[in-house]
Amino acid sequence: VQLQASGGGLVQAGGSLRLSCVASGRTFGTIRMGWYRQAPGKDREFVAVIWWSGRSAYYADSVKGRFTISKAENTVYLQMNSLKAEDTAVYYCAADTGGPNGMDYWGKGTLVTVSS
Repeated sequence: VQLQASGGGLVQAGGSLRLSCVASGRTFGTIRMGWYRQAPGKDREFVAVIWWSGRSAYYADSVKGRFTISKAENTVYLQMNSLKAEDTAVYYCAADTGGPNGMDYWGKGTLVTVSS
């Protein structure tokens, strides 16, 4: 599975961005796709996940009510509203194809910078 994330950029606090992640290759069997982020000097953290069926999604408490994850065919989106400076991070999309370690495919990140 190959994952290509895009949509990052510079935005003012309170603004919005939409990230996209296109999954290609052997996507059959993908169970979930998710977004994670890593801020400067911090560990990577979970942001949101959606099941491949699109029926269920979960969010980190820090983004609940502001971010929405969705899926259309092989593309997963992360709509980010009411952005805060603390949302500044490199955002990564990931896919879980049933391997032993949860998310077993990762895309290159896309940088989101929120200016205050």
